[in-house]
Amino acid sequence: MTARILVVDDIPANVKLLEVKLTAEYFDVITAADGPSAIELARSQAPDLILSDVMMPGMDGFELCRLLKSDSETSHIPVVMVTALSDVTDRVRGLEAGADDFLTKPVNDIALFARVRSLARLKQMMDELRVRQAASSNDEILTEADLENAGGLRDARILLADFSETIAGRVQSYLGEDGHKVHHVRAAQDALAAAQREDFDLLIVSLHLGQEDGLRLCSQFRSQDDTRHVPILLLLDEEDLPRLPKGLEIGVTDYLIKPIDRNELRARTRTQIRRRRYHDKLREMLQRSVALAYTDTLTGVYNRRYMNAHLDRKIMEIAETVKPVSVLMFDIDHFKSINDTYGHNAGDEVLVELAQRVSRGVRDIDLLSRYGGEEFVIVMPDADVEVALNVAERVRALVADQAFQFSGAAGAQQVTVSVGVATTRDPTETVESLIGRADGALYRAKGRGRNCVSSAELEQLSQRAASLGGSD
Repeated sequence: MTARILVVDDIPANVKLLEVKLTAEYFDVITAADGPSAIELARSQAPDLILSDVMMPGMDGFELCRLLKSDSETSHIPVVMVTALSDVTDRVRGLEAGADDFLTKPVNDIALFARVRSLARLKQMMDELRVRQAASSNDEILTEADLENAGGLRDARILLADFSETIAGRVQSYLGEDGHKVHHVRAAQDALAAAQREDFDLLIVSLHLGQEDGLRLCSQFRSQDDTRHVPILLLLDEEDLPRLPKGLEIGVTDYLIKPIDRNELRARTRTQIRRRRYHDKLREMLQRSVALAYTDTLTGVYNRRYMNAHLDRKIMEIAETVKPVSVLMFDIDHFKSINDTYGHNAGDEVLVELAQRVSRGVRDIDLLSRYGGEEFVIVMPDADVEVALNVAERVRALVADQAFQFSGAAGAQQVTVSVGVATTRDPTETVESLIGRADGALYRAKGRGRNCVSSAELEQLSQRAASLGGSD
């Protein structure tokens, strides 16, 4: 994925080195030589992440971070401090100033790129929620600092998966000082079972769970609906750092190197809980504000009016992000026969169940809407043809692979959908044009026997290939 990175350092050679490395990984890099310039750029350029040196004349990195995090315009931007300081007290000081991570020079390139991508993904998810909240015309503005100022970071429910009773005792003791409740398990299966029974604000996972792999457990947490968006703090030893990039890639949100320092554990835990509750609060505010004006009263998903406005914004943003936008249009095969045979109440039950299933199968940044009747549309930002086809196939399978129960039917009945996919990289394309192309692909999926996926782009490529072949 691409992202805009602001590099802040008063030494030109350091700036140039990071700029070259990040540009080679296809990141868009902007630079600042001091704190005041960085604040101005953060407000005007809206970077996805800030990499800041600590030791700078005038305003140091700690003060810069505090100012950024106290400003509602920049508080949501992740900050990573890059410095020669390596003492744990310096890391804690940076975390308490609001930094998301603290990387020590010389920085390992693999770890740096993995951390940048991880934090950029998290910001993208949060930005999507903030954009949707703004689109709902809600005047209520919330920052992460508001939650901390209101005392909303205590009494968290934390799941700890660690084979060592000694480490578990320390974690429970340290986090108990902040009023948190820590539930300890020693095995991966016990952790998964506990997460299904109870909602947790944070998951702390040791890389080594006896003979089990902690990263596999993290991957399983990310694949489960109940824990997909819960932050994960990974505990690992210094010699295990080469495995950290893989952990960040599969969804680990933060890490702590053993031996566990009391203050660093509390600081990193506080950061993750603040972000989790900020995310939950944004979703709650969004759901409350759009419930009447922008949602379909039957299924609870967004309605056509909101989808059109949202898709229009996403298409226009292509001019700045250079990221494709895809649309999935799908409807229920032979839906009229369900209404005619079992009644409209049964049809409504099928629509509700279908919306619930599909909601669980799309990405967090995707938007599901009811277009009308039995037709639905999914808007997918930053999704090329391949990603869109994968999601479309997952949607099709979510509906077809498990029969539906509804009123009037003697036993479960199979329901299927046909899906049309269209993708654009053109910021001037209209909503009507993109939806129309997806609708055309849907029509072709129906013609191929239903319960399948068709892509407007692949169909166009196939026609071109056939045309070229015919010209020979």
